[in-house]
Amino acid sequence: MPMLGYPAFEHKNLLVVFAYQGQKFSIRNQNIILKDSDGKVILQNSCHKTLSLWIVGHYSLTSALLSRSKKHGFSIFLLSPTMRMTGVWGSKTEGNFLLREKQYKDEGFLLKAQWIIRNKIYNQQALLKAERVKSDDVKKAIMNIQSYLDHIKETQSIQELLGLEGSASRAYFSSFFRAHQWQGRRPRVKHDITNLLMDMGYTYLFNYIENLLYLYGFDIYKGFLHQNFYQRKSLVCDLVEPFRVIIDHQIRKSYHLKQIQIDDFSYGSNRYYLSYKQGKPYTQMLLNAIQHYKADIFYFIQQYYRCFMQNKDISDYPIFDVKKAIKK
Repeated sequence: MPMLGYPAFEHKNLLVVFAYQGQKFSIRNQNIILKDSDGKVILQNSCHKTLSLWIVGHYSLTSALLSRSKKHGFSIFLLSPTMRMTGVWGSKTEGNFLLREKQYKDEGFLLKAQWIIRNKIYNQQALLKAERVKSDDVKKAIMNIQSYLDHIKETQSIQELLGLEGSASRAYFSSFFRAHQWQGRRPRVKHDITNLLMDMGYTYLFNYIENLLYLYGFDIYKGFLHQNFYQRKSLVCDLVEPFRVIIDHQIRKSYHLKQIQIDDFSYGSNRYYLSYKQGKPYTQMLLNAIQHYKADIFYFIQQYYRCFMQNKDISDYPIFDVKKAIKK
Protein backbone atom coordinates (compact mmCIF):
# COMPACT_ATOMS: atom_id res chain seq x y z
CA MET A 1 0.00 0.00 0.00
CA PRO A 2 1.59 3.33 -1.05
CA MET A 3 1.98 5.79 1.81
CA LEU A 4 2.74 9.49 1.76
CA GLY A 5 6.49 10.12 2.05
CA TYR A 6 8.03 13.17 3.66
CA PRO A 7 9.10 14.91 0.40
CA ALA A 8 5.43 15.06 -0.60
CA PHE A 9 4.27 15.83 2.95
CA GLU A 10 6.74 18.72 3.30
CA HIS A 11 4.98 20.73 0.61
CA LYS A 12 1.49 20.23 1.97
CA ASN A 13 -0.21 23.10 3.80
CA LEU A 14 -2.35 23.17 6.90
CA LEU A 15 -5.08 25.72 6.17
CA VAL A 16 -6.78 27.51 9.05
CA VAL A 17 -9.82 29.61 8.18
CA PHE A 18 -11.63 31.89 10.62
CA ALA A 19 -15.02 31.91 8.95
CA TYR A 20 -17.14 35.05 9.03
CA GLN A 21 -20.74 35.57 7.97
CA GLY A 22 -21.19 35.49 4.23
CA GLN A 23 -18.00 33.58 3.40
CA LYS A 24 -18.39 30.66 1.02
CA PHE A 25 -16.18 27.75 -0.03
CA SER A 26 -16.04 26.44 -3.58
CA ILE A 27 -13.77 24.38 -5.83
CA ARG A 28 -12.23 25.76 -9.01
CA ASN A 29 -9.69 23.86 -11.15
CA GLN A 30 -8.72 21.56 -8.24
CA ASN A 31 -8.23 24.58 -5.95
CA ILE A 32 -10.00 25.34 -2.67
CA ILE A 33 -11.52 28.79 -2.98
CA LEU A 34 -12.88 30.95 -0.16
CA LYS A 35 -14.78 34.12 -1.04
CA ASP A 36 -16.06 36.88 1.21
CA SER A 37 -19.61 38.20 1.20
CA ASP A 38 -18.75 40.48 -1.76
CA GLY A 39 -17.46 37.60 -3.85
CA LYS A 40 -13.79 38.52 -3.45
CA VAL A 41 -11.35 35.60 -3.31
CA ILE A 42 -9.56 35.66 0.08
CA LEU A 43 -8.05 32.16 -0.03
CA GLN A 44 -6.91 29.89 -2.83
CA ASN A 45 -4.92 26.68 -2.30
CA SER A 46 -4.36 23.63 -4.45
CA CYS A 47 -6.14 20.48 -3.25
CA HIS A 48 -2.94 18.59 -4.09
CA LYS A 49 -0.99 20.72 -1.57
CA THR A 50 -3.53 20.59 1.26
CA LEU A 51 -2.81 18.43 4.29
CA SER A 52 -5.93 19.48 6.17
CA LEU A 53 -8.42 22.31 6.37
CA TRP A 54 -9.41 23.69 9.78
CA ILE A 55 -12.50 25.88 9.80
CA VAL A 56 -13.17 27.97 12.91
CA GLY A 57 -16.59 29.53 13.37
CA HIS A 58 -19.85 29.33 11.46
CA TYR A 59 -19.62 27.90 7.97
CA SER A 60 -21.35 26.01 5.20
CA LEU A 61 -19.62 23.26 3.21
CA THR A 62 -20.32 22.18 -0.34
CA SER A 63 -20.51 18.64 -1.63
CA ALA A 64 -17.73 19.52 -4.09
CA LEU A 65 -15.37 20.41 -1.22
CA LEU A 66 -16.20 17.21 0.65
CA SER A 67 -15.67 15.04 -2.42
CA ARG A 68 -12.31 16.71 -3.17
CA SER A 69 -11.29 16.02 0.43
CA LYS A 70 -11.81 12.31 -0.17
CA LYS A 71 -10.18 12.35 -3.59
CA HIS A 72 -7.04 14.28 -2.59
CA GLY A 73 -6.66 12.86 0.92
CA PHE A 74 -7.06 15.89 3.18
CA SER A 75 -9.20 16.06 6.31
CA ILE A 76 -11.56 18.86 7.29
CA PHE A 77 -11.68 19.79 10.98
CA LEU A 78 -14.61 21.86 12.20
CA LEU A 79 -14.15 24.03 15.30
CA SER A 80 -16.50 26.35 17.14
CA PRO A 81 -15.63 30.06 17.67
CA THR A 82 -14.29 29.01 21.09
CA MET A 83 -11.95 26.48 19.42
CA ARG A 84 -13.96 23.44 20.54
CA MET A 85 -13.92 20.56 18.08
CA THR A 86 -17.40 20.05 16.66
CA GLY A 87 -16.65 17.52 13.94
CA VAL A 88 -14.17 16.07 11.48
CA TRP A 89 -14.54 14.94 7.91
CA GLY A 90 -11.70 12.44 7.86
CA SER A 91 -9.65 11.27 4.92
CA LYS A 92 -8.66 7.77 6.00
CA THR A 93 -6.47 5.22 4.27
CA GLU A 94 -9.38 2.84 4.00
CA GLY A 95 -8.88 -0.86 3.62
CA ASN A 96 -5.68 -1.27 5.64
CA PHE A 97 -7.24 -4.28 7.36
CA LEU A 98 -3.85 -5.84 8.19
CA LEU A 99 -2.98 -2.85 10.36
CA ARG A 100 -6.31 -2.89 12.15
CA GLU A 101 -6.19 -6.63 12.65
CA LYS A 102 -2.81 -6.22 14.37
CA GLN A 103 -4.19 -3.39 16.50
CA TYR A 104 -7.09 -5.48 17.76
CA LYS A 105 -4.85 -8.48 18.57
CA ASP A 106 -2.02 -6.47 20.12
CA GLU A 107 -1.26 -7.35 23.73
CA GLY A 108 1.93 -5.31 24.25
CA PHE A 109 0.13 -2.51 26.04
CA LEU A 110 2.49 -2.04 28.97
CA LEU A 111 5.71 -1.99 26.94
CA LYS A 112 4.30 0.59 24.53
CA ALA A 113 2.88 2.63 27.41
CA GLN A 114 6.30 2.64 29.12
CA TRP A 115 7.92 3.70 25.85
CA ILE A 116 5.61 6.67 25.31
CA ILE A 117 5.66 7.87 28.93
CA ARG A 118 9.46 7.57 29.11
CA ASN A 119 9.70 9.80 26.04
CA LYS A 120 7.28 12.34 27.54
CA ILE A 121 9.05 12.57 30.89
CA TYR A 122 12.48 12.67 29.23
CA ASN A 123 11.40 15.72 27.21
CA GLN A 124 9.99 17.45 30.28
CA GLN A 125 13.29 16.97 32.06
CA ALA A 126 15.18 18.14 28.95
CA LEU A 127 13.39 21.50 28.97
CA LEU A 128 14.35 22.03 32.60
CA LYS A 129 17.95 20.99 31.93
CA ALA A 130 18.10 23.50 29.04
CA GLU A 131 17.65 26.45 31.41
CA ARG A 132 20.86 28.46 31.66
CA VAL A 133 20.40 29.45 35.28
CA LYS A 134 18.92 26.74 37.48
CA SER A 135 17.52 27.52 40.90
CA ASP A 136 17.69 24.96 43.69
CA ASP A 137 14.02 24.15 43.04
CA VAL A 138 14.71 23.44 39.37
CA LYS A 139 17.69 21.24 40.24
CA LYS A 140 15.52 19.33 42.70
CA ALA A 141 12.79 18.88 40.07
CA ILE A 142 15.36 17.51 37.59
CA MET A 143 16.59 15.00 40.17
CA ASN A 144 13.04 13.93 41.09
CA ILE A 145 12.09 13.49 37.45
CA GLN A 146 15.20 11.35 36.92
CA SER A 147 14.02 9.12 39.75
CA TYR A 148 10.65 8.69 38.02
CA LEU A 149 12.42 7.87 34.74
CA ASP A 150 14.54 5.24 36.46
CA HIS A 151 11.46 3.51 37.89
CA ILE A 152 9.44 3.30 34.66
CA LYS A 153 10.85 -0.10 33.70
CA GLU A 154 9.76 -1.47 37.09
CA THR A 155 6.08 -0.61 36.65
CA GLN A 156 3.77 -3.62 36.52
CA SER A 157 0.55 -1.95 35.37
CA ILE A 158 -0.80 1.00 33.39
CA GLN A 159 -2.17 2.49 36.62
CA GLU A 160 1.25 2.36 38.30
CA LEU A 161 2.82 3.94 35.23
CA LEU A 162 0.26 6.75 35.16
CA GLY A 163 1.03 7.43 38.81
CA LEU A 164 4.70 8.00 37.93
CA GLU A 165 3.72 10.17 34.96
CA GLY A 166 1.48 12.32 37.17
CA SER A 167 4.21 12.85 39.76
CA ALA A 168 6.77 13.77 37.11
CA SER A 169 4.37 16.22 35.44
CA ARG A 170 3.63 17.99 38.72
CA ALA A 171 7.35 18.44 39.38
CA TYR A 172 7.92 19.65 35.82
CA PHE A 173 5.05 22.12 35.55
CA SER A 174 5.63 23.72 38.95
CA SER A 175 9.24 24.41 37.95
CA PHE A 176 8.80 25.24 34.28
CA PHE A 177 6.01 27.78 34.84
CA ARG A 178 7.17 28.96 38.26
CA ALA A 179 7.41 32.59 37.06
CA HIS A 180 3.77 32.61 35.93
CA GLN A 181 1.83 31.88 39.13
CA TRP A 182 1.41 28.21 38.32
CA GLN A 183 -1.46 26.66 40.31
CA GLY A 184 -1.61 23.24 38.70
CA ARG A 185 -2.68 21.64 35.44
CA ARG A 186 -6.46 21.50 35.19
CA PRO A 187 -7.53 20.54 31.66
CA ARG A 188 -10.55 22.36 30.24
CA VAL A 189 -11.10 24.36 33.45
CA LYS A 190 -9.16 27.40 32.11
CA HIS A 191 -8.63 28.87 35.57
CA ASP A 192 -5.61 30.83 34.35
CA ILE A 193 -4.19 32.09 31.06
CA THR A 194 -1.45 29.45 30.88
CA ASN A 195 -3.94 26.59 31.18
CA LEU A 196 -6.18 28.19 28.56
CA LEU A 197 -3.31 28.42 26.07
CA MET A 198 -2.22 24.88 26.89
CA ASP A 199 -5.74 23.62 26.17
CA MET A 200 -5.68 25.42 22.82
CA GLY A 201 -2.21 24.24 21.86
CA TYR A 202 -2.76 20.64 22.95
CA THR A 203 -6.00 20.56 20.94
CA TYR A 204 -4.22 21.75 17.78
CA LEU A 205 -1.43 19.22 18.37
CA PHE A 206 -4.03 16.49 18.88
CA ASN A 207 -5.73 17.37 15.59
CA TYR A 208 -2.41 17.44 13.75
CA ILE A 209 -1.39 13.98 14.93
CA GLU A 210 -4.88 12.61 14.28
CA ASN A 211 -4.51 13.86 10.73
CA LEU A 212 -1.23 11.93 10.28
CA LEU A 213 -2.69 8.74 11.74
CA TYR A 214 -5.45 8.93 9.15
CA LEU A 215 -2.79 8.68 6.43
CA TYR A 216 -1.94 5.13 7.50
CA GLY A 217 -5.40 3.82 8.30
CA PHE A 218 -5.07 3.35 12.07
CA ASP A 219 -8.14 2.81 14.19
CA ILE A 220 -7.54 5.93 16.27
CA TYR A 221 -9.97 4.71 18.95
CA LYS A 222 -7.73 1.72 19.81
CA GLY A 223 -4.92 2.86 22.09
CA PHE A 224 -2.41 1.21 24.40
CA LEU A 225 -1.96 3.72 27.26
CA HIS A 226 -5.28 5.53 27.52
CA GLN A 227 -8.23 3.28 28.19
CA ASN A 228 -10.68 2.62 25.42
CA PHE A 229 -13.92 4.52 25.89
CA TYR A 230 -16.78 5.07 23.49
CA GLN A 231 -15.87 7.87 21.05
CA ARG A 232 -12.50 8.48 22.73
CA LYS A 233 -9.60 8.72 20.26
CA SER A 234 -7.28 6.82 22.56
CA LEU A 235 -4.44 6.24 20.09
CA VAL A 236 -4.20 9.97 19.40
CA CYS A 237 -4.19 10.61 23.15
CA ASP A 238 -1.28 8.16 23.42
CA LEU A 239 0.94 9.45 20.63
CA VAL A 240 0.48 13.14 21.45
CA GLU A 241 2.23 12.72 24.82
CA PRO A 242 5.92 13.19 23.83
CA PHE A 243 5.03 16.31 21.82
CA ARG A 244 3.19 18.28 24.48
CA VAL A 245 6.45 19.99 25.42
CA ILE A 246 6.31 21.81 22.05
CA ILE A 247 3.32 23.76 23.33
CA ASP A 248 4.78 24.26 26.81
CA HIS A 249 8.02 25.63 25.36
CA GLN A 250 6.20 27.99 23.00
CA ILE A 251 3.94 29.38 25.73
CA ARG A 252 6.83 30.19 28.04
CA LYS A 253 8.84 31.62 25.14
CA SER A 254 5.87 33.84 24.24
CA TYR A 255 5.65 35.06 27.82
CA HIS A 256 9.31 36.07 27.70
CA LEU A 257 8.81 37.86 24.36
CA LYS A 258 5.80 39.75 25.77
CA GLN A 259 3.56 38.21 23.10
CA ILE A 260 0.98 37.21 25.71
CA GLN A 261 -0.96 40.22 26.96
CA ILE A 262 -3.45 39.91 29.80
CA ASP A 263 -5.68 42.55 28.17
CA ASP A 264 -6.34 40.13 25.30
CA PHE A 265 -8.17 37.78 27.66
CA SER A 266 -11.56 38.05 29.31
CA TYR A 267 -12.68 36.49 32.56
CA GLY A 268 -16.12 35.28 33.54
CA SER A 269 -17.82 32.34 35.24
CA ASN A 270 -14.52 31.50 36.97
CA ARG A 271 -12.61 30.97 33.73
CA TYR A 272 -10.50 32.82 31.17
CA TYR A 273 -11.36 32.93 27.50
CA LEU A 274 -10.36 34.61 24.25
CA SER A 275 -12.80 36.34 21.95
CA TYR A 276 -13.10 35.12 18.39
CA LYS A 277 -11.00 37.99 17.04
CA GLN A 278 -8.41 37.95 19.83
CA GLY A 279 -7.88 34.22 19.43
CA LYS A 280 -6.42 34.47 15.92
CA PRO A 281 -2.86 35.61 16.79
CA TYR A 282 -2.62 33.02 19.58
CA THR A 283 -3.82 30.28 17.24
CA GLN A 284 -1.17 31.34 14.72
CA MET A 285 1.51 31.39 17.41
CA LEU A 286 0.71 27.84 18.55
CA LEU A 287 0.31 26.43 15.05
CA ASN A 288 3.64 27.95 13.99
CA ALA A 289 5.28 26.10 16.88
CA ILE A 290 3.76 22.81 15.72
CA GLN A 291 4.72 23.45 12.10
CA HIS A 292 8.32 24.04 13.19
CA TYR A 293 8.43 20.37 14.21
CA LYS A 294 6.43 18.97 11.29
CA ALA A 295 9.30 16.76 10.10
CA ASP A 296 9.91 15.35 13.60
CA ILE A 297 6.21 14.58 14.05
CA PHE A 298 5.85 13.06 10.59
CA TYR A 299 8.83 10.73 10.94
CA PHE A 300 7.78 9.70 14.45
CA ILE A 301 4.34 8.57 13.24
CA GLN A 302 5.81 6.95 10.13
CA GLN A 303 8.38 5.00 12.13
CA TYR A 304 5.77 4.00 14.69
CA TYR A 305 3.65 2.54 11.88
CA ARG A 306 6.59 0.63 10.43
CA CYS A 307 7.76 -0.73 13.79
CA PHE A 308 4.26 -1.81 14.69
CA MET A 309 3.64 -3.55 11.37
CA GLN A 310 7.04 -5.29 11.39
CA ASN A 311 6.79 -6.49 15.01
CA LYS A 312 9.93 -4.59 15.97
CA ASP A 313 11.35 -4.69 19.48
CA ILE A 314 10.25 -1.75 21.61
CA SER A 315 13.87 -0.50 21.63
CA ASP A 316 13.50 0.21 17.90
CA TYR A 317 10.45 2.44 18.34
CA PRO A 318 10.93 6.16 17.58
CA ILE A 319 11.94 8.80 20.10
CA PHE A 320 11.17 12.51 19.81
CA ASP A 321 14.08 14.36 21.37
CA VAL A 322 12.96 17.93 22.04
CA LYS A 323 16.57 18.86 22.90
CA LYS A 324 17.76 18.16 19.36
CA ALA A 325 14.63 19.64 17.80
CA ILE A 326 14.99 22.97 19.62
CA LYS A 327 18.55 23.36 18.30
CA LYS A 328 17.46 23.10 14.67
